[in-house]
Amino acid sequence: MEYAFHFYNTMAETGVLMALTKLLGVQEAPPVVLCIGSDLAVGDSLGPVTGTLLQKNGFGGFVYGTLKTPVTAKEIGYIEDFLRRTHPNSKIIAIDAAVGDEGDIGLVKVVSGALSPGAGANKKLGKVGDVSVLGIVAKRSAFSYSLLNLTRLNMVYTMAEVIAGALESLTESGAKKICS
Repeated sequence: MEYAFHFYNTMAETGVLMALTKLLGVQEAPPVVLCIGSDLAVGDSLGPVTGTLLQKNGFGGFVYGTLKTPVTAKEIGYIEDFLRRTHPNSKIIAIDAAVGDEGDIGLVKVVSGALSPGAGANKKLGKVGDVSVLGIVAKRSAFSYSLLNLTRLNMVYTMAEVIAGALESLTESGAKKICS
């Protein structure tokens, strides 16, 4: 199951919240949010910017990956095992920037299942997460990685605000009422 919302849509945050609530179901423990990326390329910073916003706003779950302490795709090999051992009853929400078709740029996609970080750069590094949130920041091409350096910071930051806002609402008691 996949849901997609354009970050300029005023209802995008609510849509992301509803999609997350539907895909996560009843939660036994606070969610773990894994924000994947690096601050070395603007287009790859969606995860760390989202993690920083969540941390700054006092998110009611666990956050891994911020601008200060990023979690990069290279660390996926052991981070999934670490998170499952550290938070055995929590669902893992993995957030990452992605490349896609030109018409998909600006979409925030919420997908049931794990994501494969680095796939846009043709890397095979493993999968992580129970639910994935992908922000399409650039067009898929043979030069996708270099295109991430040409991505506008405003788009990445606004997407991060939409995702962080939805996640903050998810941990509030009213989230289940919105989606009922």
